[in-house]
Amino acid sequence: MTRTFEQLELKDKIGQLFMCGFDGLEPTDDILNLIRDYGLGGIIYFRRNVKDAAQVAALSAKLQAAAENPLFIAIDQEGGMVVRLEEGVTVMPGAMAQGAADNAALTREAAKWSGAELRGIGINMNFAPCLDVNNNPNNPVIGVRSFGEDPARVAELGIQAIDGYREGGVVAVAKHFPGHGDTAADSHHELPSVSHGIERLNEVELLPFRKAIEEKVGAIMTAHVVFPAFEPGGIPATLSQRILTGLLRKQLGFEGVIVTDCLEMNAISESIGVARGAVEAIKAGADLILVSHRAVRQTAALEAVHEAVMAGEIPESRIDEAARRIWELKQSSGLFGVAVPATNPARAEEVQRLLCESAVTVVKGGDRLPLSKDGKTLVVWTEARVGTEVIEVIRQEWTLGAALQAMGYDVAEVRIGIDPTAEEIEDVRSALGGSRTVVFASYDAGFSAGQQALIRELSAGDDYLFVWAAMRTPYDLIAAPEAEVYVCSYENKPAMMSALAGVLAGELPVAAKLPVTIGEYARA
Repeated sequence: MTRTFEQLELKDKIGQLFMCGFDGLEPTDDILNLIRDYGLGGIIYFRRNVKDAAQVAALSAKLQAAAENPLFIAIDQEGGMVVRLEEGVTVMPGAMAQGAADNAALTREAAKWSGAELRGIGINMNFAPCLDVNNNPNNPVIGVRSFGEDPARVAELGIQAIDGYREGGVVAVAKHFPGHGDTAADSHHELPSVSHGIERLNEVELLPFRKAIEEKVGAIMTAHVVFPAFEPGGIPATLSQRILTGLLRKQLGFEGVIVTDCLEMNAISESIGVARGAVEAIKAGADLILVSHRAVRQTAALEAVHEAVMAGEIPESRIDEAARRIWELKQSSGLFGVAVPATNPARAEEVQRLLCESAVTVVKGGDRLPLSKDGKTLVVWTEARVGTEVIEVIRQEWTLGAALQAMGYDVAEVRIGIDPTAEEIEDVRSALGGSRTVVFASYDAGFSAGQQALIRELSAGDDYLFVWAAMRTPYDLIAAPEAEVYVCSYENKPAMMSALAGVLAGELPVAAKLPVTIGEYARA
């Protein structure tokens, strides 16, 4: 039976402050123990937990049934290249694709219908949207997860997404405060730093968060990033009282839930450590502590916070404040029995299609399109084969080659990895003969010397048209600016491949606005 907040004991209140993950499609003993013994407040899903919508709905119901009080069940369903669930839900385009489409109404609808589908299978919190302003071409972790480099556009589309998720019955979590867009390091692996002064940070990085706070966003996620202008002690934002309490709470007036990014990321786990990091994050002003993976670390963090309260290091009033804030967000979000919003799969698919068709951006060489259907078209398809939380391993059957073939092109397709092997490069060369058109579908080529070398080699050919289509970061062009035709799709999901094929074939108009600057090509 659900208790009132006043009936919660200290251990239960501390449990409300934690969100944890586990491995598998069914609840593990470890996660059930955390729910029952510690009063765990939330669960996070990754791909390891999901098969399809029906399985997720059943899993969510089992987890909620084990909990005395309603759980936040969260996921990173940003859209585009960062999604955890694809079967049985509508995968909307990612943020940068939506930035290129620049249609506020469609962005709001995309979040609304995506949110409603998530809520219908028991997911009530989405770690989206990214309000990071991506203005660093070398950023390895944000990139297409951002709406672009214009703070005002990021703010406007971010607000629409927040409102849309709210309409869909899901808590939006704006991330990564104060901004992860101008880093050249990935906090999953190391501790990045943003060295700009306060004036620049206020004008760029903080603007979208300020607007989201005005829009009453329910939760904001912290960045494991050092901001010397705000925190001269070299402490990452997640652990900084100056940033979380001084800046976010007092200066910006945020009254919602502050969520940490996962403390098991190397920026925290390999420095201060997960357990100590949890204590310091709560002392700094964080409310909801994310420990996504290892049960031993999750238990250690919960115990460390309890010990810190018992020792007087963390005032019990700080626990009460954070737990009450989480409890009130659960109440206002309908976790205590409010009806789930209705879904509309047909409209969701239509919004997905419209956004994709509006996002494909022809950066240069538009006068060489449409592609001719005479002769063979060779498509070089680059696919991710390294699994991380932001580069997912998914073998796709509906590729650009498949989409072009369905439109009547004579297509030969060769698959290569992000870092192509010598054998894969030879396969491309062997397939080249007799091609009228060569389309290279790159994936983060700016970070791959092998892709760059192959692109330069193929673009130098003079007996075929070479077309370069960037399947993730639009900044790839910087590595080989001599390419004559360059098109950005910002992701390689099936709906976007259909839209890209339509643009290359001349069957769809091109109206997208470049959301970032790529060398000499400035954002629209």
